[in-house]
Amino acid sequence: MNVLVYSGPGTTIESVAQCTSALRSLLSPNYAVINIDAPALLSDPWQNSTSLIAFPGGADLPYCRALDGAGTSKISAFVRQGGAFIGFCAGGYFGSSRVEFEERNPAYAVVGPRQLKFYPGVDRGTAFPGFVYDSESGARAAKIKVEKDALPGLVTDENNPISEEGEDYIFSSYYNGGGIFVDADSFASKNVTVLARYCEPVQVQGGDAAVVYIKCGEGSVILTGPHPEFSPKRLRKTDPTMPPFYGDLVQRLLADNHKRIEFLKAMLLKLGLKVNTDVTQDSPSLPTTLYMTSCYKEKIDDIWTSLKKDEGFLQPVAMHTESKEAKQYKHVGENDTFIFSNVSDSIFDLSAVAEALPTEESEEEESIPADLDKVVKNSVMYFHDEKYIRTFPTHHETPYFDHALYYKELVPPGSARQTFGSVIQYAEVVTSTSTMLDRNVSLLRRLPTGFVNTATVQVAGRGRGGNFWVSPIGLLAFSIVIRHPVSAQSVAPLVFIQYIASLAIVEAIRAYGPGCEELDVRLKWPNDIYARNPAFDEAVSRHERDLPPEYLKLAGVLVNSNYIDNEYLLVVGCGINTANEAPSTSLNSLVAALNEKRRKAASPAIRAFKVEVLFARIMRFFEKMYTTFKTSGFGPFEQLYYSRWLHNNAIVRLDMYGGTSAIIRGITMDYGMLRVEELGFDRRPTGKKYSLQPDGNSFDMMKGLLKRKGT
Repeated sequence: MNVLVYSGPGTTIESVAQCTSALRSLLSPNYAVINIDAPALLSDPWQNSTSLIAFPGGADLPYCRALDGAGTSKISAFVRQGGAFIGFCAGGYFGSSRVEFEERNPAYAVVGPRQLKFYPGVDRGTAFPGFVYDSESGARAAKIKVEKDALPGLVTDENNPISEEGEDYIFSSYYNGGGIFVDADSFASKNVTVLARYCEPVQVQGGDAAVVYIKCGEGSVILTGPHPEFSPKRLRKTDPTMPPFYGDLVQRLLADNHKRIEFLKAMLLKLGLKVNTDVTQDSPSLPTTLYMTSCYKEKIDDIWTSLKKDEGFLQPVAMHTESKEAKQYKHVGENDTFIFSNVSDSIFDLSAVAEALPTEESEEEESIPADLDKVVKNSVMYFHDEKYIRTFPTHHETPYFDHALYYKELVPPGSARQTFGSVIQYAEVVTSTSTMLDRNVSLLRRLPTGFVNTATVQVAGRGRGGNFWVSPIGLLAFSIVIRHPVSAQSVAPLVFIQYIASLAIVEAIRAYGPGCEELDVRLKWPNDIYARNPAFDEAVSRHERDLPPEYLKLAGVLVNSNYIDNEYLLVVGCGINTANEAPSTSLNSLVAALNEKRRKAASPAIRAFKVEVLFARIMRFFEKMYTTFKTSGFGPFEQLYYSRWLHNNAIVRLDMYGGTSAIIRGITMDYGMLRVEELGFDRRPTGKKYSLQPDGNSFDMMKGLLKRKGT
């Protein structure tokens, strides 16, 4: 489910940012679009979890230096075995059989063969004059004519497919240094199709092919000379260092922006990807304002006191506001910079980013940093002071999250005082709910147990082993702080907290409402939650030969730990597919399937899940379980855990022990390792037992094997 964007030697910050943002906008929630550098491409086992690899603009010669040999062999094998590759500009040069770049310019000339050889001919450039490295001097709004027959799904607007005879599909695309694919029409017999052509005369010989599609083995490739992935709304059009013509260039690109987006969609569909066809405009990708709230009056005051305790931790910031009571302070953390304030109308307020995106009539700009961690995070603290500020954000400020509903479910009338989730910091868009906590230790150590970061969308979410968790709208993503004392380690080892968190999620789902106990939601060791796929049972009933997966991933848990001052500062990150159907399944998809069965049986329907309600229920279950765990260990939960997991007496193959078969018996009560017992050729236990570490092995339950990571 990954789409990888190369960000190693040779790429430019702008090209990586534009490519990543464009693909995220069009491919979410079906894929996780993440950046990958050269060492990871060379050493990580990325192929089986990847649908597309994209090479953005820059300079292709450094691509060759970093990846020729082992890297290009892996990429080529990935494509020919069914993967997809897209190369923009320099990526187009890199994917061709030969490059002839500025051959007559001794200062710039790059000429020679290339190893990928997806395009069987020459990529010759530059198509237009004026190119200068690290400059916009050669940039232009190049007119591109699309070959409609090659992209039949192309549309001119949301409701008008372009299919009429004689109607050309022409749009302006950002261009800076790309080439032409020489004599592309002559390679039709080699599975080459021209998707688009330059409308204006080019300065090199060899035709006018600007974008080509190549079928390579079981996979497919698209290479471009121009940059259809570049959004004009993210170009630095007001920068005084830009050439005089740049503002007019951007305006021409803006006029055709809708056509550009539709063309990019059609390209991705051509590669076999599942595209979010509802997207008609560029989506905001910057972090937005954080809102810190609590259901208890003193909680925000306590956090504020903790932040101010050490001199120099917070630095006062001048504010543009008429209110003398408004305060704003800056903290530069180890990974992020935060602005803490009690008003949201400050110059640092990022809530206006989405609204301030430039339109065709706007001259404002959105800056896309290569590293979103560098974006200042503005946290508005909602103190319980009715004379000055509201208790919770308005619906306009947080349209995807109802704070009042959440706290009502967290602390129902007559219930005991709640710690977990009693203070939350919410934003519509964040980098990662976990990263903002565990990678800013100076801030983390000042936060209380039960403090939660949550968001509607994560643009750089994290999972086990460096994996990225897809975080679209409809996913419940949160990270909770737990200060676990060292003194509790002998009774309550850290490793079990991921099991407690996973179990709390399952129990909260099953207890959500009448009928929810029928949802087949299970634990997958060590930290995932799976749900039975309704499509599997339907396929079995129809006696289909090719069955879909029996279980699909529903949620994941990741625990990060820092040891400071005789306690473990834990950040427990969770992501639960609540209402979004892609990329695997969601709770509401399961509810819909179950309700169809209940309808046929004349049984009442199960209510759909709401993110706020489920979030509150999980917090209550998690706190109750953790309180018991801290004093009594995992023992009280062992049998419940086994009743909820997928692995009772499952037979697996141990790759690290020569393919030996073994039966799963449970987990050890000391270090939480998986207990398995070896089976002989007669499938009877031999008495030989193994304990397997969660962090040392990958457990592929669907294939029935345990294997070392990276093999």
